[in-house]
Amino acid sequence: MGEIVIVAVDAMGGDNAPVEIIHGAIDAVNAKENIKVILVGKEDVIKKELLNYNFNKDQIEIVHAPDIIETCEPPVMAIRKKKESSLVVALNLVKDKTADAFVSAGSSGAILVGGQLIVGRIKGVERPPLAPLIPTKDGVSLLVDCGANVDARPSHLVQFAKMGSIYMENVMGIKNPTVAIVNIGAEEEKGNQLVKETFPLLKACSDINFIGSIEARDIPNGYADVIVCEAFVGNVILKLYEGLGATLIGKIKEGMMSSFRSKIGALLVKPALKKTLKSFDASEYGGAPLIGLNGLVIKTHGSSKAKEVCNSILQCQKFKEHKINEIIKEIIGKDIVKKEVLNKEVTSNEATSKEE
Repeated sequence: MGEIVIVAVDAMGGDNAPVEIIHGAIDAVNAKENIKVILVGKEDVIKKELLNYNFNKDQIEIVHAPDIIETCEPPVMAIRKKKESSLVVALNLVKDKTADAFVSAGSSGAILVGGQLIVGRIKGVERPPLAPLIPTKDGVSLLVDCGANVDARPSHLVQFAKMGSIYMENVMGIKNPTVAIVNIGAEEEKGNQLVKETFPLLKACSDINFIGSIEARDIPNGYADVIVCEAFVGNVILKLYEGLGATLIGKIKEGMMSSFRSKIGALLVKPALKKTLKSFDASEYGGAPLIGLNGLVIKTHGSSKAKEVCNSILQCQKFKEHKINEIIKEIIGKDIVKKEVLNKEVTSNEATSKEE
């Protein structure tokens, strides 16, 4: 059956809470015997909704939290003032090691702030990035960062590349994943100041498979497994991806229903088309993990339905099974040691120069 994975789920977060959130949690525990879900939120509301489902009672637990953090609230103030909110209580379960992971469709700002303030960063991680999987022609790519750090520095992007590579290799099974930085051209000298400063640092990294720049038009073709950028650019890419995907799917369906002949054709191609469109459905890949924290925090879309919530919970199992945090700690730890040795050498050389 495998090691038990305990996931704290914010039952009250998101546009479709608590119904779709609870539905997704039930689907997850019914799919996997080694997953336990702690539903955090208003106990009476959760209990009433659970009456609609059949599930193993040992795999579902309820933790009462009377308050809710709304999306319109200032994140830092909400985290500090609403200690009894479903989001804060659930994050504390991860901090206390009662739960292995946290999943929420609630306030993005509160999740980002709470993840860092409550769960805390792995020692040496400068900025945890949000990293969703996005569909491509031949599979998926990891977009790092899509919304957590709009003021990133070159050293942050280097860590994004390293942590993203760890995730893709160990969770997605891609050996020696390729890494590219988002740019406005393939040439090394192109880009803004951040890209120009980051490019040589990535190029010098011996522990990642850096292949250079990637233009936005090449992302859907899957030219890179890990796509590195700061959060402003990443969020624009993600939102355009989602909007264009939804529009194209809508237009395809509209075209197929436009005439009797097209409807006949639609019946013939439906099985193949359904399979293809499924691969471009964002809900199939779960949420975006906030990588680099002491516990796993996953943010799903505010509009998430049961399928995305379920897949986000199943995503937590892979993360723990492949010991992603342990590997990140090891890699970042080595970088800390290298930096300390380099600093000592610089200090020693400066002291020698003064003596001379």
